[in-house]
Amino acid sequence: MNYVLEIKDITKSFFDIKANKNISLKLKEGEIHALLGENGAGKSTLVKIIYGILKPDSGSMFLDGVKYSPLNPDSARKHGIGMVFQHFSLFESLTVLDNLILGQKNNISRADIINKLSQIQHDYDLFLDLNKIVATLSAGEKQKVEIMRCLLQDPKIIILDEPTSVLNPEEVKKLFSFLKKLSDEGVIILYISHKLQEIKELCDSATILRSGMVVKNCDPKVLSINELAKFMIGKDIIESYDLSQTENIDVMNVVDIVYVNPELYGISLEKVNFSVKKGEIFGIAGIAGNGQSELMKVLSGEINDIKNGSILFNGVKINSLNINDRRKKSMVFIPEDRLGHSAIGNLSLNENILLTNLWDSDFFKNGMIDNVYLDNKTREVIDKFNVVCSDENSLASSLSGGNLQKFVVGREILKNPNIIVCEQPTWGVDIGSANVIHEFLLRKANMGTTIIIISQDMDELRNICHRIAIISNGKLSQTYNTADITSEDIAIEMAK
Repeated sequence: MNYVLEIKDITKSFFDIKANKNISLKLKEGEIHALLGENGAGKSTLVKIIYGILKPDSGSMFLDGVKYSPLNPDSARKHGIGMVFQHFSLFESLTVLDNLILGQKNNISRADIINKLSQIQHDYDLFLDLNKIVATLSAGEKQKVEIMRCLLQDPKIIILDEPTSVLNPEEVKKLFSFLKKLSDEGVIILYISHKLQEIKELCDSATILRSGMVVKNCDPKVLSINELAKFMIGKDIIESYDLSQTENIDVMNVVDIVYVNPELYGISLEKVNFSVKKGEIFGIAGIAGNGQSELMKVLSGEINDIKNGSILFNGVKINSLNINDRRKKSMVFIPEDRLGHSAIGNLSLNENILLTNLWDSDFFKNGMIDNVYLDNKTREVIDKFNVVCSDENSLASSLSGGNLQKFVVGREILKNPNIIVCEQPTWGVDIGSANVIHEFLLRKANMGTTIIIISQDMDELRNICHRIAIISNGKLSQTYNTADITSEDIAIEMAK
């Protein structure tokens, strides 16, 4: 059989960590191939080698039977390889259209790009205002820009790294339909995802990595989710959780919150109401771009100029408190953008731990940073959340997306707070890591911590939340008991 892309014995090390160890992989025309593995298994390293971002220490690649050694991503694109990254690579100060035009072939006119975009948006139903500034977009909308930019290049191989992590089920369905259409036309899809049900539905074949090595080549359709997960992480996963009883004490009350977004295309919040009890896990679901990020910023104090309404924490109004003052009240916040918002890439893990603990006296001794205590706290997060890194001095930017997510979640959860407010807490993490995060959240709830989870993953919310509400166009629905909410309820509320 003739293979379009053939990879032989690729090895890549970063200092003392071997990210890839003699990996071999073959892709044939029209194949939709899953690349699976837990966070830090070597998936991102391998696709960065294919895309010309990294160079292997040893091994070789062949494209259409010819030796392939891309010098850089531009070289890879000229060979017909496109990639959609898990972390966005967009210019925040430019418009959506400007970002889509950048990097395209010189012989494509602006008008042709706009016409082609119109067709792509129609096929995906991923409509965006092309004149919007990227900095004003939600994470879900930025992901859509990345997908469209890749498709504009007409690649013969598309590498997709967690492409559905911020898409709703209907968008995922349309994306899969389009990917299958591309496959029928001979385009190869190399698909990285931690959503194993998606893998079973979409992919023809799979390569599973663990600790930088290939441990299994298989047809994912014939294996169960638990079997796939066990190959990935080496143990069984927890598929359901037991929720403890909540206490009849309101910890947070959000009353008639109105926030007028000053951004031209921003989402405003309209009379948002909900209350959360001690020990309760309360879920807020919704499609990207419907006010989740604005609500997160209002709850955290990043936005404290709300027009009307009140936020009460343990009965005390906290509207005017900024995020640091709220943190001092034992409130913690985990925003969805882990690199740049939750953590600073060019700072070490130690320094990132300190960022949200500057008012905690335990981190200081005689007016100076207590480096021994700081090192111990950082290592505690690394150990308890199985963060794959060299040590506590590793730069945040050196971690894979999933490992950085585990780090920022662990940093906040291990503070033993009164309330945790998190947005997309398991975005981009493997199924084993998601289990770890869910177990810690449940453990905290069982100890009396109140938890608010803003997420697009309805399966996640149904598994670990006591109650759920849906946000749509800045309005929050009535609250449903998780056991009672139906798919029809969700669809109706999301469509409002």
